[in-house]
Formats: sequence, C-alpha cells, structure tokens
Amino acid sequence: MDTRNIIVIGASTGGFEVLQKIIAKLPPDFAASIFIVWHMSADVKGILPHVLNKLNTIKASNAVDGETIQPNHIYVAPPDFHMLIEDGLIRVTRGPKENLFRPAVDPLFRSAAQAYGKRVIGIILSGGLDDGTSGLWQIKAAGGIAIVQNPEDAVNPSMPESALRGVKVDYCLSVDDLPAQLVKLSNEKVVTDREKHVNDRARVEIDIAAEGNALEDRSPILGNLSPYSCPECHGVLSKIMEDSIIRFRCHTGHAYSASTLLLAICQKTEDSLYEVIRGMDETIFLLNHMGDHYSDANVPKLAAAYFKAANSTMQQSKVVRNLVHDQRQLTPDELAKEAAEQQD
Repeated sequence: MDTRNIIVIGASTGGFEVLQKIIAKLPPDFAASIFIVWHMSADVKGILPHVLNKLNTIKASNAVDGETIQPNHIYVAPPDFHMLIEDGLIRVTRGPKENLFRPAVDPLFRSAAQAYGKRVIGIILSGGLDDGTSGLWQIKAAGGIAIVQNPEDAVNPSMPESALRGVKVDYCLSVDDLPAQLVKLSNEKVVTDREKHVNDRARVEIDIAAEGNALEDRSPILGNLSPYSCPECHGVLSKIMEDSIIRFRCHTGHAYSASTLLLAICQKTEDSLYEVIRGMDETIFLLNHMGDHYSDANVPKLAAAYFKAANSTMQQSKVVRNLVHDQRQLTPDELAKEAAEQQD
C-alpha cells in the first residue's frame, strides 16, 4: 500500500510568508515530496528555495526538467516555467500561460492528479483570483485530498474562496493547523491502481502545458466554441465545464478561468481605449501643425479649417478620456461585495 506522499501547493499574494510558516513546522524527516507553485514575475530570481533552506528543515530547490522525484524534498517551479509531475519524474516546461501566469497552479495540480491519484494532497493558499481551483477539482475527482487555507487567515482570500466555491474540499484550515494535518495525512495508507486518474481532456491539457501542439490536440473534448477571443493571442476560446467551474482555452493553448478572463478583457478594453486616445492626440498634433503651416503660408481660410478640425477632435478625445477614467476593473470579488451590500 502507498501513502499520501505527494503534496502540491499553490500560492500567490500573501503566500510567501505562509509557505515559510508551514515548512518551518514540518519535521526534518518528513517523508513526502512537496511541489510548490508560487506566482512570481518572470524576471524575478527563484528566491523561494533559498529562503526555505534557511529554515533548516527540508531541502528545497528549483525544479529541473527530467529530475527524479525524491522523498523529503521540496521542489519549486522556476520563474516563467510550468512544473509538471509524471510518474517518478518532474517536467519543467514553457507551455502557454494559464490564468495569465507561468508557472501556474492548475497544470501542476492536474498532472499530479493524473500521475498519482489518491496519493496526492492539494493545497490552495493565499492569493488573488482563482488559479488552482480547477486543478484542485481534478485532484479531488482522482481521489486525492483537497485542502484550502481558511480565507479569514489569508492576506488575499480570493484563491481560497474560489476553491471553496468550486470544490468539495476536505479541510479548510488555518496556517497554524496545516503542518500537523499534513503529517497526519501523509502517514495514511491508500490503495491505488496503476490506471490513469483523469479524463481525456485533462490529458490533452497536461500535454499542452508540456509544450505539446494545442492545435494538433484540439478536439471536442476540450469544450464548445465560445463567442470570446483570447486576450493574449486573439484565438477563439472553447468553454470547458467542470461541475460549477467554468474555464476557457484557445487553440494556441492559453487557458483562463472565468474570473481571469473577465480581468484580462477589462485590461484589454482599457488598453484599446488608450490606443484610441493616442491616435486622436496624434491627429490633433498633425492638424495643428498643418494649421500653423498654412497660417505661415498666408492661407488663413485653410489654416482655420485645420484648427477647427483639431479643436473638434480635441472635444471627442475628452469624451474617450472620460470613458477611461470612469472605467473600473470588474472582478468577481467586487461584484460579490456589491450583491451582498444590496441584500443588506
């Protein structure tokens, strides 16, 4: 019989400190293998292993593509790379971003569910939006354990709250209670089989994260075509349903939760409005330049026509600027708060 000795953790804003607290309280001889995806900028050095090693508990390192999984070791996804788990091996890849991130939590969780099924413990910690919810759902569906940090205990509760909404989690714990529970769960015996633990769609998505060709892998199992386009590459998005979880993926491989897609579309809308403003400003500059030219050339009527057009464009530009300034970033958290206020 096996034990629950594969632990995968996803964190973002507020997760750096939480990870240190958890690892510091684990016994040095903790036998499980721990895999961590912490959202970070692509140009940030992989500092997390260095910080965790200062705790003098379990050895931590940035994951290396193709290395063998060892017990009593912490593997951290390097900046700008996904970390995936195969049977006994780690993959480090630059597959398409998911939920606007690379590394992303969902690919790690999804691959762990496929490779190790009931042996997996998935943990969602503090962070914004909802990366990891779909992957935690896959872990739970494969017979693994789903754990979420108590949102009241999180610096940013969005990721834990999303997981609680979308997944029937086994435990919702404070940071102080997490280490002891992990020790207990990692000692439990589980009966596993050698069959794959996830569906065909998940296998395709794992292959995409592993740098497979999303277009070659495309088939109806990825979902139904939607009216939305990918904010990153403008490809058509397919809609994927996992119980109450709604996700989207384009034919080049980018993937989004509904919340992340909303955020990305709003950001693209603002960017587009600023492009309009830029074009109108350039038009105003050119019209005034031509007006000055014809004024110097003693063609006053033509100069006046250019100045008038410049002034008209200026008034139109003010309308677009007001649209940008009035636009707000729509997020599920903000909309949920508005709904709660209306009920009160």
